[in-house]
Amino acid sequence: MMSNLAAERNAFESFDTSASWSHSLATGLLALLAPVQLADEAAPEAEWLLAQGSLLPGLDLSEMLSAWQCDPPPMDARLHRLARAIGLNPTELIAVALALVADMDVIAGRALAWLQAPQGNAHPTVGLVLCLDERRGNPLPSSLAALLDGQAIASGLLTVNAQGRTLPDVSLHIPLPLVLALAGGEGQWPGVQLGEGFLPPLAPSLKEEATRHAHSLGHASSVLAVRSGHPMEARSACAEIARALNLCPAFVEGELHPGLTPWLILHNALPVVCSELAPGERRILPRLPSWRGPILVAGGNEGSWVLGNEILPSWQVPVPPVQERIGLWRSNGMAEESAVRLGTTQRHASARIAELARLAETIRIEEDDTDLTLSHVVRASRSSGRGLLGSLAELLSEDIHDDALILSDTLRDDLHALTMRCQVRDGLADTLGPAALSRYRPGVRALLVGQSGTGKTMACAWLATQLGMPLYRVDLASVTSKYIGETEKNLGELFARAEHAEVILLFDEADALFGKRTEVKDANDRFANQQTNYLLQRIESFEGIVLLTSNSRSRFDSAFTRRLDAILEFPTPGPEERRVLWLAHLGEHHTFSSSEINRLAVGCDLVGGHIRNVTFAANALANHRPIGSEQLALALAAEYRKLGKQMPLGLFSKLEAG
Repeated sequence: MMSNLAAERNAFESFDTSASWSHSLATGLLALLAPVQLADEAAPEAEWLLAQGSLLPGLDLSEMLSAWQCDPPPMDARLHRLARAIGLNPTELIAVALALVADMDVIAGRALAWLQAPQGNAHPTVGLVLCLDERRGNPLPSSLAALLDGQAIASGLLTVNAQGRTLPDVSLHIPLPLVLALAGGEGQWPGVQLGEGFLPPLAPSLKEEATRHAHSLGHASSVLAVRSGHPMEARSACAEIARALNLCPAFVEGELHPGLTPWLILHNALPVVCSELAPGERRILPRLPSWRGPILVAGGNEGSWVLGNEILPSWQVPVPPVQERIGLWRSNGMAEESAVRLGTTQRHASARIAELARLAETIRIEEDDTDLTLSHVVRASRSSGRGLLGSLAELLSEDIHDDALILSDTLRDDLHALTMRCQVRDGLADTLGPAALSRYRPGVRALLVGQSGTGKTMACAWLATQLGMPLYRVDLASVTSKYIGETEKNLGELFARAEHAEVILLFDEADALFGKRTEVKDANDRFANQQTNYLLQRIESFEGIVLLTSNSRSRFDSAFTRRLDAILEFPTPGPEERRVLWLAHLGEHHTFSSSEINRLAVGCDLVGGHIRNVTFAANALANHRPIGSEQLALALAAEYRKLGKQMPLGLFSKLEAG
């Protein structure tokens, strides 16, 4: 990269202290370093330096620096702004200008190498800077202290490359991103993104709240943690705060690089540290040397950031209200009816709405449909949900419709009531009194109790189908850990991910996790109770939908059942329910009469799960033919042997014969 030094050569005039300084600072410094005279066989670098000196004779370093600081030339505007922002002293100005020109002008770099022979370093050394600064009448110890203790090195603008050399031979460098930024480019740091990129827009109320937080931050050295279950939502909120401050967001992943402060100043940027913490994790926010502006932290809902001994103040970015969610769905091309239903029943963040709408639009185009509707979003939510909760939960993607769910009228009414509760959970307390409004959270927690095979899991899938939300079955083996604190950490991560993704969590055999607390007799009891206490607190603060199944409600702690919004009992089906179950499973692919189906329903005291097993086994034995008595008899006998019971006799003659 070449500077404008060569272009300046023909335009140089003698320095006049009464006029403003019109050349780059590096030009004047190189002119001061020019030799007085040359030997007969002088190097080209020496001749070039002598030419600089002859073009600018009679320079005084102090007067030149004073004139430059008062009225810098256009080519040094960025360097001048940076010098004023971090408070560079004259000695540092000399070092920075020479280090910068060494990387920007190949001839200047060779000239510096010639001046520092035999070392031959193209970057300025401490000794060279001190020798030049001596022309201001500055004593050597003062110059050395001004350079090594100044803001240039403290902020990372200058780096020192010792490599075992003595101090005068130590070279001074400017990090490459800063060289590019000073030259007018961006200069990218690893793990740092400048600008908003493709961040989703925020809802109007969130923009207003972001502006209020920006005004409270101002330009002072203040810090704010911006929290959201969706990482893009937190970043969008930080970008909105930066916009309100007339700054550009710079998202930093990982460590804060030395030299980041000058880079941020050059780009008029606001640092945003991006990191997700685990439950209970406490992390110290590293200080940014020489930075005097605000800092934002974009993170999740778990853990805490501290600065010094104080926890950072935080803004929990809320889910947009119903009308704004409807508006966001509309703005993303959703049909009116679907936009209203999605905005009303599902509590998605702005970023998640934009993500789902984009995926749903892809599905709509592939299927050549006219309008973007709820069905496209449901499929998009499921397809994007695979792996969303990692190895902690499994996506159950099957739709369960009304005709597949065989329940008593009372239980079906209870399920419909639970569905309504889930649909109107956002704003449910708005029209109620202050006692109902206090501490209200839109989460829904329900326990489904009944013998294995009575349809609890299928009912959960039916509920998810009615709500148009993905259903995830939690893998207890992946969640629980023998190590202290790991189970809580996994559960915290699970709840945080589920909350921002707006999915339904299903805990099968939930009493394994949510069981009764025990009397503390040893350390194991204490840690088990600690885990239960965490679960009780976290499930109460969870703003999503949690479904739990168990064989018995007596296994749960009374404090836990108090936190439940509904408990649904799934009794063993009676003869009428069993008849409907047999018909629903067999369909039209059988040879049985109505009376034979009735005998099966009355004589076989089986729940829906066992009837399902028998149907599949009989169908396999029928080998693509309609299921007959022989196949059903064999399948029934095998199921009863599996249960350790005797198959009832007298069902009908063909079965008895089998």
